[in-house]
Amino acid sequence: MLKFTRFQKAIAIFFLTLLAFINLYPIGIMVLSSFKSTREIFMKPFNLPSVWRWQNYVSAWQRADFAVYFKNSILVTAISIAAILLVSSMAAYVIARFDFKGKRYIYLYLLAGLALPTRLAIIPIFLLMRSMLLLDKLSGLVIVYTAGGIAFSVFLLVNFFKKLPRDIEDSAMIDGAGPFRIYWKIDLPLLKPALVTVAMFNFIDVWNDFFFPLILLSSKAKKTIPLGLQAFFGEYTIEWDVLFAALNISVLPVLIVFLILSKQFIAGMTEGALK
Repeated sequence: MLKFTRFQKAIAIFFLTLLAFINLYPIGIMVLSSFKSTREIFMKPFNLPSVWRWQNYVSAWQRADFAVYFKNSILVTAISIAAILLVSSMAAYVIARFDFKGKRYIYLYLLAGLALPTRLAIIPIFLLMRSMLLLDKLSGLVIVYTAGGIAFSVFLLVNFFKKLPRDIEDSAMIDGAGPFRIYWKIDLPLLKPALVTVAMFNFIDVWNDFFFPLILLSSKAKKTIPLGLQAFFGEYTIEWDVLFAALNISVLPVLIVFLILSKQFIAGMTEGALK
């Protein structure tokens, strides 16, 4: 076990505090700006609000139909994450636990999705969604996000599956458990930190994505939160006070999810780093 001197601990605390400040400072400015008027944001950007304008949040929620955008974003994100976890964990389990002809090539084919960004294939994706009558539908968006998240998720989960001891699985097979039951009842509960890590990475990408909803969705009732933020950008002016309030509303679910799952997320990241 490594031992550090007081000086080394002080240096580490200093740099960690500095790093935390650098990351939290923009968020603090965004939060404070959401309670100011547009004029005060430009005149006194670093000061506390002279008057705390909670009305900015009410205006952001009502004027931009944020309730609709919130519902759409939650629906798309939840179904996409569930589909990514199910498909990628099953694929990773088969690749990690079974030997069959062509397994290496299938794994390399899945990993090829990491080489090129999904956005480069937007024209084929658009044509495919149009031929399947999935344009301007949230289900089409879910399919795109699921397909785009599988490669990275399989890459992470295969290594976690390989680390699990086979003794437990062998004991379950002796008791008559089949491959699917072993996967569902034994391996998945043991991989909870890894699954949370995969879910968090994909959750942030899906929740904050602006590109695919812009291309694949057209009706206002189907918009997600990143598209809904466009309502505050006028042709000649930008309502900065309401925009900052809307940004805080959009960031809040990410913070809540991370706080709830932070223990498992850090455990999964630590285990992956040790590997």
